[in-house]
Amino acid sequence: MHVPKPLDLPFDPIERAAAIWERRFGDSKAMAAVTSIMRAQQILLAELDGLLRPFGLTFARYEALVLLSFSRSGSLPLRLIGQRLMVHPTSVTNTINRLEQAKLVVRRPNPVDKRGTLAEITPAGRQVVDAATDTLMAAGFCLRGYGEDELDAMFGMLEKLRVAAGDFGG
Repeated sequence: MHVPKPLDLPFDPIERAAAIWERRFGDSKAMAAVTSIMRAQQILLAELDGLLRPFGLTFARYEALVLLSFSRSGSLPLRLIGQRLMVHPTSVTNTINRLEQAKLVVRRPNPVDKRGTLAEITPAGRQVVDAATDTLMAAGFCLRGYGEDELDAMFGMLEKLRVAAGDFGG
């Protein structure tokens, strides 16, 4: 597993920033929480990408492959991939381009919408997503230090934020 180089600081920089923030601006709880979430995202992305690197994947590409593998036909319109992964169309195009170059996905004309394009997972793509999933599952998606109740609580807290942002109706 790829672990980012430890910072090895003698103090928690977020906690220190929160103390300074508190003196200068007032309540620091929200700032400290946001900063911690952003740092956690950096750490997780680096660790997940490290685990996926041997498969020629990033976490974004892995998510797209998983989404395609979940679909009944193994294919989805690029527009729908963007909606489901909650990313900009340019990101979808870039992700599918890279997966297509690796022969894990092929593009096909959309028979329903003649102007649209489908991305379809290949047999090689299915093999890669299965192997990569085994690796991520064995690593607990880099959250092995948390119990089931903690993971449920974490999901619930972040779900509230996502509902407030309009990701879904909740």
